[in-house]
Amino acid sequence: MRGRTWAGAVLVLGVQLPALWLAAAVEVYTSKEVVAVNGTNQRLKCTFSSSSPTSQQLSVTWNFQPEDLSSHEPVFYYLKEPYKPPSGRFKERVTWDGNIERKDVSIIIWNLQPTDNGTFTCQVTNWPDVYGTIGEVRLRVVQKVNFSEIHFLAIAIGSASVLMIIVVIVVIICRQRRKNAQEKRTEVADTEL
Repeated sequence: MRGRTWAGAVLVLGVQLPALWLAAAVEVYTSKEVVAVNGTNQRLKCTFSSSSPTSQQLSVTWNFQPEDLSSHEPVFYYLKEPYKPPSGRFKERVTWDGNIERKDVSIIIWNLQPTDNGTFTCQVTNWPDVYGTIGEVRLRVVQKVNFSEIHFLAIAIGSASVLMIIVVIVVIICRQRRKNAQEKRTEVADTEL
């Protein structure tokens, strides 16, 4: 009886593996959070990987969920070519910035407003890979740029560079003065002789 059960399990698994292979998943990768300044443009990066080659049926859907958790709004759609939304808050404010061959399906949102705070989702299907993860990017639109580590690093490098230039100038001036003093001593010694 055990032999039949084991053989039956192998047979069932053998039949299901091709079906599982056809329903492989698409993996979508996005930044978790993006901070942008009010009135600027922001690229929302979304890339993907798929076990299947890029197909003609590849589609990309971008949606938006406002912070107040009201209903989702369409932002952008791609199927063989980019389609901008015909209406809504992102009409005339979103452009395609992706490259399908590089598995990049990014978009740019123009003239960001505080009402654009929320979560953007990026979903990719690439037949036969129709299931997979959905990328989420939380966008925060701020009035001004916060002092970040990058600013601190820029100030530190700039200050160190200025300090190095001052040290080099001081060393050159000191050496020149010593050289001049040495030449005067040599001239005085030569005239005394």
